[in-house]
Amino acid sequence: MIFRKKFKKKEEPLWKSFQYALEGLSCCLSSERNLGIHFFVMTLVIIGGFLFQITIAEWIICLILFSAVISAELMNTAIETTVDICSPEINPKAKLAKDTAAAAVLVLAFTSCVIGLFIFVPRIYEFLERL
Repeated sequence: MIFRKKFKKKEEPLWKSFQYALEGLSCCLSSERNLGIHFFVMTLVIIGGFLFQITIAEWIICLILFSAVISAELMNTAIETTVDICSPEINPKAKLAKDTAAAAVLVLAFTSCVIGLFIFVPRIYEFLERL
């Protein structure tokens, strides 16, 4: 108990946590090309969802996938940055850590794309048939 009081960090207001998170997102959006691509694709899917009137269940799937891919990209950036700080010199293990984190994002983005195709291709096909 004494240990906790002695080293307890001053609590900041809750809104500060949100501010830090938004700063992190903003910083990553301005510096990470792939995150920008994910946001662009997310915007296209949202527009397509409204145009093709996807169901509530399909919207929920899309929202889960949006948040998963963007979160994975943010974690990848955090991992890459941490590895760069800890190992500024070329190191095969640092490369493995960074490549593995990037691969995790790739797998998730690819799977999300396939699921998106299952949702949208039938609607696009139906639309083209009506033309």
